[in-house]
Parts: sequence; structure tokens; C-alpha cells
Amino acid sequence: MKKIDTLKEIVAKKSEKIALAKQALSEDELKARIASLAPARPFIEAISKPRTISLIAEIKKASPSRGIIREPFDAREIAKVYQDAGVQAVSVLTEEDFFQGSPAYIQEVKNIVSVPVLRKDFILEPYQVYESRYLGADAILLIAGLLTKDKLIELMGIAEGLGLDCLIEVHDEKELKKVLSLKPPLIGINNRDLHTLEGDLKITERLFTLIPRDKVVVVESGIKSYQDILFLKILGVHAVLIGEALMSSPDIARKIEEVMGW
Repeated sequence: MKKIDTLKEIVAKKSEKIALAKQALSEDELKARIASLAPARPFIEAISKPRTISLIAEIKKASPSRGIIREPFDAREIAKVYQDAGVQAVSVLTEEDFFQGSPAYIQEVKNIVSVPVLRKDFILEPYQVYESRYLGADAILLIAGLLTKDKLIELMGIAEGLGLDCLIEVHDEKELKKVLSLKPPLIGINNRDLHTLEGDLKITERLFTLIPRDKVVVVESGIKSYQDILFLKILGVHAVLIGEALMSSPDIARKIEEVMGW
């Protein structure tokens, strides 16, 4: 039986969504609307505190590996809990078909939290970078496994021009090598293979030692306990992005305290 490549399916669906978005609001119109927006909040600065691990808390209703994670789901209520808990940044899943997210969640969350907001989606082309800024994101996720080196350079350049920080995500040595040649200040290590959806914290253990010390490093996926946090702190990781462990908990605030040791 042929294994399903989830990432391939997501990208195909996302390409359709981008085409529809362009029909509703052109790139030129997006650029015109961005001109009057307030500056983005500094994401890298918020998550790179000395001698501590910062928390990027994620708002996510569902995932391809877990199905529905949180029900009932209210992005604003979750954002309020995160704000009160003192998280350093918030990640908002906006992909609609596989994660049941919505681009509208970014502004809803931004109105509640005072920290920077990361748009987590499958960004493939310049239109989505302009769209992210228009929606109110302060930073965007770029997945190295989805993008050529030239495309990464293009998207990072546009983001920089708009005042957006980029979290460049890698999963293996080949992707990391490609990304390091671009000298990004911020690198994410995703412990989950987006093709098979399998996760393993050993990915971080392997890749972290290959990253220069001057980079800000975020670890994503599979962080479930304070033991995981201690392990990552010893390694020297700057921040963690946690979604499912928080979203699946009946008491999000207590779960943050338990996992982060706050």
C-alpha cells in the first residue's frame, strides 16, 4: 500500500487557496493597504532572552496527525490565557483544510496579546508574505523543505522589507546546510517529518550541534514535559514552540506551568 505524503497534499490544496485569495484581493491592493499599518512587533528580540527558554505558544485546532485537538475552540479565549500566562510569543496556525485554522485568527489574537504573533502556514510565494503583513503577523514561518534556496532568498528579502522576522524551519542536515548558507538569524528545528508526520526529539539533538552559536534556535514539535525543556536548556536552545501539548490540555495555564517550570 502506497504511503500518503501529507505535505504534498497540503501544498496542492494551499496552491488552490492562494489562487482564490489573489482573485479576492490582488497583490497590488495588498501592498497599498500595508503602507498605512503600524510597525510589526520584534519577534526575534522577544524570544531570545539570555539564560532562559522562551515559549512560543501555538493556537491550533487540529492537525493531520491528531485530527481535532481542541473542541470547543475559541482563538480569542486561548490568546487571553497565553497573555495571562506570560508567554513570549504566540504562533497562529492559519492553514484551513488540514489544521482547521483561519487567516482571521491573526488579528483576533493580535488584539488580545501584547507579544509578537507568528503566522504558521505553508508559505510558497511572495503574495503570502504581503498577505501575512496585511493580516497583522509580526513573523512568518518558512519551511526549508518546501522552498528552493532562491525562493527562500526572495521570500526572506520581501519579509525583511516589510519588517517581518522569518522563522526558517529545517528537519534534516541537507535542509540545514541549505539554510545556513543564507545566514538567517533565526532557525527552527522541527522534530516532526512533514511527509510522514512522525516525530523524534533526537532530530534536535543531532542538528543543534551543527548550528553556529550566534543563531537564535527554536525547537518545534514533540515537547511534552519539563524534562524535555531541561534537556533543551542544557543544549542551549533559545525557544520552544509548543502546540499540541497545550491545545489538548483541559487547563492550558496549568499545563504551561507544568511543562515550562514557571
